[in-house]
Amino acid sequence: MPPPRIIAGTRNLKKREEIFEILGDLGFEVGDLTAFPNAPEVVENGTTFEANARKKATELARALNQWVLGEDSGLVVPALNGRPGVYSARYAGRQGDDAANNARLIAELAPLPDDSRAAYYVCTAALADPRGEVKALVEGRCHGIITREPRGQGGFGYDPYFLIPEYHRTFGELSARVKHAISHRARALGNLRPILRAMEPLFQHS
Repeated sequence: MPPPRIIAGTRNLKKREEIFEILGDLGFEVGDLTAFPNAPEVVENGTTFEANARKKATELARALNQWVLGEDSGLVVPALNGRPGVYSARYAGRQGDDAANNARLIAELAPLPDDSRAAYYVCTAALADPRGEVKALVEGRCHGIITREPRGQGGFGYDPYFLIPEYHRTFGELSARVKHAISHRARALGNLRPILRAMEPLFQHS
């Protein structure tokens, strides 16, 4: 019998590999959207991470007739009323413009006192069955502080400004191995592990 298969709702190979690193030892095969060139582009127009994760999982699961893991993630700064939040990737207006997004974030934090720079990354992931029904929903968070200057060349997005106090380094400075062990995505998927273990019989009958 072939191993249970989950499709990660992404075309990002690094993200798929990270998911496999965390879940692979459970005996699941993890694929991604590169094997499905006709997979629809899901419009992430939800106002919460959960809404976007659910939308991505359910729409892709129905379209592909597969178990799909959809996720949404971003940076939350309480002092900025939760911004950039679900708009993290397009905070300055254009999708994926890291430099512009960081510039806006740092400018908005500049007039605030140092104790207002707490932030956290959040990742919400939804697992939908081939009928598009969400069978699991998990969340992971990683807390840090936004620095005034970028530090390190690693990671992406807001990582060079996101300082982990326990390590005295930003995500831009930490090794990929350490980041993947403590990140919001790692924690969300860690919460999914026992659920998948318990759900394995469902995969054989779907």
